[in-house]
Amino acid sequence: MTKTAHRFKDRKEFTDNPYKELYIYYLHGRLKPGNKICGSDFIGNWQEDDFSFLFFSKPSPDEVSKILSSNPGLALLDEFHMTYDQWQGGKTAPERIGRFFIVPPWRKNGKKMNFCHKELTILLDPGVVFGNGLHTTTRDCLEALEMVFLRDCIEFAIDIGTGTGILALAASLLGCRSTLAVDFNFLAANTALRNVRLNSLENRILVTQGRAEDFIDSPSDLVIANIHYDVMKHLTASQGFYNKKWFILSGLLRSQARDVSFNLSRNRINIIKTWECDGIWHTFLGKKD
Repeated sequence: MTKTAHRFKDRKEFTDNPYKELYIYYLHGRLKPGNKICGSDFIGNWQEDDFSFLFFSKPSPDEVSKILSSNPGLALLDEFHMTYDQWQGGKTAPERIGRFFIVPPWRKNGKKMNFCHKELTILLDPGVVFGNGLHTTTRDCLEALEMVFLRDCIEFAIDIGTGTGILALAASLLGCRSTLAVDFNFLAANTALRNVRLNSLENRILVTQGRAEDFIDSPSDLVIANIHYDVMKHLTASQGFYNKKWFILSGLLRSQARDVSFNLSRNRINIIKTWECDGIWHTFLGKKD
């Protein structure tokens, strides 16, 4: 990974969910690069635009006060306390999605829970990053990945907006020799790197922090993008995007899906399958003619 600006706990052994309670401090402003937050209760810092979200496993008002006093440009806007399951939108537990068996690493003997030789086990520690397999777009992308690898041999893939790295991990387990996993958010990139290491796939997946537009020209057979439409509309306007053979695009609302579908069709991309959940979330599997 090219940059590691924010600390993410590196636990070698898991016996229980380390994220039972979350104490979140919502700040206006961004921490300066290299500004380290000490203490075993600190989980991570999610920064977006001009705002920061500091996550702790215990109440940490004193630590936050120190951060504010040493960074005059920061201001505390609000603070929240919730359970980890509330933050993730459901209980983080072993989950089967198609051939994939997604297991939190704090489940004892997680690797040994793989009872079927055709089943592909992913150890996934989502931390406070979204992408634990509960959201319909993640599930649809996993199904789309299985369809791609049944139809073709994929040597190289790029996962844009990788989040926890779940889709990059799935592509690797299905047989992809090399996957580039990209996320603009430092904490997401660190989380993805952590999961790559948990699954011993460092030699097949490269995680990097950066803008999607800076990597879309990278040679690959498959592009996976489960991302905000604001990013996707720029990607689907670039020539490098259409140099790929296969496309899995998700995270799209109805009107956004219409626009993306139009862009794909006029660039000779055949939409093989569309997933739609409750008329809200849309996912496309496409192939270049």
